[in-house]
Parts: sequence; C-alpha cells; structure tokens
Amino acid sequence: MRKPELLIPASSLEVLKIAVMFGADAVYIGGEAFSLRAKAKNFSKEDMREGIAFAHAHNVRVHVTANILAHNYDLEEAAKYFKELAKLQPDAIIVADPGMILLAKENCPEIELHLSTQANNTNYMTYRFWYDQGIRRVVSARELSLKEIKEIREHIPQDMEIESFIHGAMCISYSGRCLLSHYFTGRDANRGACTHPCRWKYAVVEEQRPGEYLPVYENDRGTYIFNSKDLCMIEHIPEMIDAGIDSFKIEGRMKTALYVATVARTYRKAIDALLESKEAYEEKLPWCREEISKCTYRQFTTGFYFGKTNEHTQIYDSNTYVNEYIYLGIVEESREAETNGSEVYITQRNKFSVGETIEIMKPDGSNVETKVLAITDEKGEGMESCPHPQQKLWITLSEKAQVFDLLRKKA
Repeated sequence: MRKPELLIPASSLEVLKIAVMFGADAVYIGGEAFSLRAKAKNFSKEDMREGIAFAHAHNVRVHVTANILAHNYDLEEAAKYFKELAKLQPDAIIVADPGMILLAKENCPEIELHLSTQANNTNYMTYRFWYDQGIRRVVSARELSLKEIKEIREHIPQDMEIESFIHGAMCISYSGRCLLSHYFTGRDANRGACTHPCRWKYAVVEEQRPGEYLPVYENDRGTYIFNSKDLCMIEHIPEMIDAGIDSFKIEGRMKTALYVATVARTYRKAIDALLESKEAYEEKLPWCREEISKCTYRQFTTGFYFGKTNEHTQIYDSNTYVNEYIYLGIVEESREAETNGSEVYITQRNKFSVGETIEIMKPDGSNVETKVLAITDEKGEGMESCPHPQQKLWITLSEKAQVFDLLRKKA
C-alpha cells in the first residue's frame, strides 16, 4: 500500500514545531504577503528560515502558500518575494494564479510548484494542462467525489501527484472563490481577508415588502443557509488511498496549536495503523473518533467525497463550534520535580488553577492526567491561579512531562 503524505497547516513558528513533533510529513505555511490567510499570524522571513531548518532536521517538508489571485499592483512585490523564497529554500510553493506561476518560475525555478485548490481543478484535462506547464502536484477541488478523483488518477501521468483535503472547514463557494466577503465588507476572500460571511445569519426579503424578513429555515440558534459542517475523513482513509490521492491535506492555518496537535496526531496514528494492516486500522478507529472530537469543530461531514448528496448532509442549522477541551500551553522546558513529577515552563494560553486535574497530550498518542501542584511566575512568586493569558509560568505537575508535550483541560 502506498504511503500518503500527511500535510498539516501551521499559523506560526510555534505551531509548525508542534505539527512536526505530532506527526506531520509536511507542513504548509504562509508568509507575510501573498497568502490566502491575511488574518493568520503568518511567518516573517526569520521565522520561515527557522521553521524550514527545524522541519528539515526532522525530515519534514515545508510548503509555502502564495495562492492569491493577483492584481497588477501585486506583481512587482511578488517577484521580490519569490526571490526571497529562492534563498530560504522551502520544498514547494502553492500557487493558483497563472501570472504568479510565471513569476515563480522566473525567480525561484528550482522550487516545486503546487497548484492550489483556488484554481478550481475538477477534471483530468485540467491536470494534464498544468502538467505540461511544469506543475507536478495539483490540489483537487473540494467539489470532487472520490470516484471522480480516481478517474483523474487513471488519466494523468504517474509522476503527477494529487493532493486532497481530508479534514477541516468547508467553503460554501466553489473551491474558495467567494464574493460575499468583498461585497459586504470590502475584504477580498481571494486575497486572504475573508470575513466568513457564510457563518452569518440570513433571511429572505420579498421585493414588494421591504423590511419584512422571512426566515429560510430557523431554529432557536438562528438561520444559517450557507454554513457547512467540517470535513472529517478519519473513517475513510482506505477509500482516499484507493482513489489515488498522494497527499492528505488538513485545513486550518487559522487554528490553534491544540487543534493542530490533535488532528496531526490522530491522522498520523490512523495512517500508520492502516499501513500495518486493515485490522490494525479498524482497531484504532474508536480511539481516533474519540480524539478527533477533542479539537474544536462544527460537527462533521464527508463533504462531496461520496457524491453530491449523501447521508452526511453538508449544510446545517447552527454555526456553533463544539469545543470539548481548552488549550493551556506547550511545554517549552522541563525538569524533574521533588514530587517525582515535573516542573514545566509554558506560555499560558487559558486559565487554570492549583489543584486542577489537567491532561498532558504526548506526541506518541498517549494522554496522561496530572494534577497542578504549584504555579510560579517568572519572579518566583507563587500563584493560586493564572487568569491572564500569555504569562510565562513554571508549573509543578504530579506526572512527568517533556518538551513539546501539550497541556489541555476539559472545557
């Protein structure tokens, strides 16, 4: 069985390191320009250099997104940006705009180019066209079924790779080409500034009765006619491989370290179990289902993979996230404690208190419950709780924790 790549998003240098340690084969990141996540933290040139070095030291690839649909005024700066990437040497650049592709070829010809889902790649002739332009990997449109992807695989060169989403948020517009954000707010989704108006409440107004709002469908939470569930294919990895997909892409460059660690680790364990045997995969699935539900999500769907309509309906009637666990921080330093547990240094992300039972989430797949025995700030002063995020703290735990372990607690 062919081993697929597990491609994980990273919004920052910290999250990149977590993705690497929790099971990614490759990570994709955005720079400070030309990336379709303008509100993500994104990477400075210095962070990108450090992130690429860290990933490569762990045999993990780094793909950089430059997948905006460019305007004339973007092109000069884009050329300079590609020259900078040529020096930083990521493994691939993700592009969508033919003009940006030409600029990338001119300014960093030695770096692989991958075609973004923004390019609406829905048939094998499109794949073959881009192959002739030197593109060796194409990200399939979210609208494709597994049957269609399998047919694409049968009609394209063997050395051309297919990358497809396996988990994360779904867009209500055709492969991300949404005009609602720009129309309502002036922030262009195709330039990375989407305000996610598909998550807003809507009603219908009849032309001759202005001001009279008619609900399309409403429950006690509101009306959400555009909203989609989140994609989750953890139970269908064999079908994804059978379709000929080379890279499994997780959506989420706006997500937290807890989300990235949870999803990366869960899919890593599922893929590895399947590569061992079908039986091992099926035995692992109950653990995978439980773990994947511990990160923030909007209910799950299989999207269009099993046809345009199926029992896992995609649109739903609430924009409420399910959030079962709260992210507390990543272990940055660790040392043994007198209690036989450990003292760990973290940047605190959410509130917790002395005496609470929290969980150590380890890259190897284990979760260890531990009690918070003491909290000390950087001045050495003890605290009973830490209500203010972003504090640097030493925490004494009853169990051992190591660098890159992640701390979380039940919501």
